Amino acid sequence: MPQAVISLDEHENRIVNIIKGKYGLKNKSEAITLIINQYEEEIMEPELRPEFVEKMQEIQKEKPVKIKDFKRHFGLK
Repeated sequence: MPQAVISLDEHENRIVNIIKGKYGLKNKSEAITLIINQYEEEIMEPELRPEFVEKMQEIQKEKPVKIKDFKRHFGLK
């Protein structure tokens, strides 16, 4: 697992400590991991996630389905 030394100002350090206390985490590393995971879920667009790219690549490999009448096939008439 990669390790990093980071610099936080006083305000940022307080935020990490609040998250740590609120969720009952053991250390600041767990708090930062939680913050990163929430960022990924809420802010990152799905098309940037590796799982999404893999899923789209699998779909792209599938053969197309031929439909004579699109509207009729999908009940749009």
